[in-house]
Amino acid sequence: MTDLSAIALVCTLTPSPEPSSSELMAHHILDQLKEYGVESSLVRVVDYDVRHGVLTDMGDGDEWPALRQRILAADILILSTPIWMGHPSSVAQQVLERLDAELSETDEQGRPILYGKVAVVAVVGNEDGAHKTIADMMQGLNDVGFTLPAQGGTYWVGEAMQTVDFKDLDQVPKPVASTNAGLARNAVHLARMLREQQYPAK
Repeated sequence: MTDLSAIALVCTLTPSPEPSSSELMAHHILDQLKEYGVESSLVRVVDYDVRHGVLTDMGDGDEWPALRQRILAADILILSTPIWMGHPSSVAQQVLERLDAELSETDEQGRPILYGKVAVVAVVGNEDGAHKTIADMMQGLNDVGFTLPAQGGTYWVGEAMQTVDFKDLDQVPKPVASTNAGLARNAVHLARMLREQQYPAK
């Protein structure tokens, strides 16, 4: 079996090197994927000059094309976002808008170029909205061609209207750790299945 690869797109609004709960959650998932021999990388999208738009390349120094190539080279995408005012971050929304361009991109057999790739979603925050945020991200990712594994969403939310973040915890809560482990296991299983038997062409 050829080794699988994964990339985590961290959609925090906080530039590096400041700590990020979204990045920490993504690292926990990547650690689980490594247990299955998955090679991985992580990018904090806000550190790149990603232009607004719905094309694969908006020109004029747009750094999305380089990130796009890394997404296309990976078997598994982890999209990790905080909740802001009950919604995914604006960076996460921008990622979906840029991925929308892939609807017109196809492989050599005419299939959408993202067919055969797996996506999972991670959410952190200290307010309500985790399930809705996961639903929004999953719908967008599936719409552009990603396949979602069973229980492919994970989250941690602190007490509403308080200031404790995921990065402030001494350890990952057991329910979150268990969910992350199952998410990784199912993502690898699905990615291997799709590697062996791709979706049919038109």
